[in-house]
Amino acid sequence: MTDALAAPSPHCIAVVIPCYRVTQHIVKVVSAIGPEVDHIYCVDDACPDDSGEMIRREVRDQRVRVIHHAANQGVGGAMLTGYAQAIADGATVMVKIDGDGRMDPRLLSAFVAPILRGDADYTKGNRFWDLRQIRQMPPLRRMGNLGLSFLSKASTGYWDIFDPTNGYTAIHASVAARLPVESISRRYFFETDMLFRLNTMRAVVVDVPMDARYGDETSGLRIGSILGEFLAKHVRNLFKRIAYNYFLRDLPVASLELLAGLGLGMFGVLFGGWHWWRSAQQLDSTPVGTIMIATVAVVSGLQFLLAFLNYDINSVPRRPLHPLLKGLPALGTSQATPTR
Repeated sequence: MTDALAAPSPHCIAVVIPCYRVTQHIVKVVSAIGPEVDHIYCVDDACPDDSGEMIRREVRDQRVRVIHHAANQGVGGAMLTGYAQAIADGATVMVKIDGDGRMDPRLLSAFVAPILRGDADYTKGNRFWDLRQIRQMPPLRRMGNLGLSFLSKASTGYWDIFDPTNGYTAIHASVAARLPVESISRRYFFETDMLFRLNTMRAVVVDVPMDARYGDETSGLRIGSILGEFLAKHVRNLFKRIAYNYFLRDLPVASLELLAGLGLGMFGVLFGGWHWWRSAQQLDSTPVGTIMIATVAVVSGLQFLLAFLNYDINSVPRRPLHPLLKGLPALGTSQATPTR
C-alpha cells in the first residue's frame, strides 16, 4: 500500500503565475506551492519592478521557469503565454495563481482534483460560498463582484457558478489548447471572457469553495474605470453566445421561443405605445380591444422569454469535454522569451 501511494503521478501539474508589481509577495507564493506541482511558470509581464529578475535571483526551486514579455499584455496575455509553454512541456492541468499572495497554494489540489477525476474541464474559486468569510472582502469589491456575477451568468451561460472575476482557476491542457487565443481578452476581463469561450466549446465548469483572503496587497482594478467596459463586453458576449448556441450551432425549440418572445414583446410595446400616444393627442380614450391586443402580446412575449430562459439555464454543459480532445492541436507559439 505504501509503495502504491508513493508511486509518481501520471499527470503533470503546472502552475502559471502572472507577475506584475508582485515583488513583495511572489517569493512567499512560490515557496508555498507543494510537491504535487511539476512546473511553475512565472510570467514577467514587462513588470517595472523586474519581478522576473528577482525571482531568478531569490528562488532556488528547480521547478520555476521565468518567462519575460517585452511589452505589457495584461493578466490575460501573461496567462495565455504561460498556458502555451505549459502545454508545450506536456502539462495535463494548469493552475492560475496570482502573485500577490491572495490565493492560498494549499488549495491547489482542490482545484485540480475535479479535472483529474473527469468531472470538470475548468475549475474556479468561489469566495461567496461561506457568508461568514466574505466579510473579509472590502464592501465595494463585494458589491462589484455580486453585480458582475449576475451579468456573467447571462453572458457566459454558466448559471450555476458564481464569483466570475475570481482568478484562482485550473484548466485541462487539452481544453486550453483549443481556446481561440486570438480573441480572448488580455486584461481584467480575461477570467469572464474565458468562461464565455468555454461555454461556446461546451466545456464543464465547476466552482471550488474558498475563503476570501485580503492582506496588504494592492489591486490595479478600479470599479469605476472598468464598469462601462465590462457592461459593454457582457452585452456583446451575450448576443454572441445566443447567436452561436441557438442559431449557428443548433436550432432548438428555445430559438423559436426567443424569436417569438422578442417579436410579440416588441409588437405589444410599439402597438400599445402608438395607440396610447394617439389617444392622448386626440384627448380620447383608447379602445378596450386595442388595449387587450397590446396586453396579450406583451404577456405572451414575456412567457416565451421565460421559457427560453428556463431552457438556457438547464442547458449548462454537464459532460466534460477534455476526454474527447486528446491528440488535437495545441496553442500557437507565443512571442515570449523563456529563461531559467
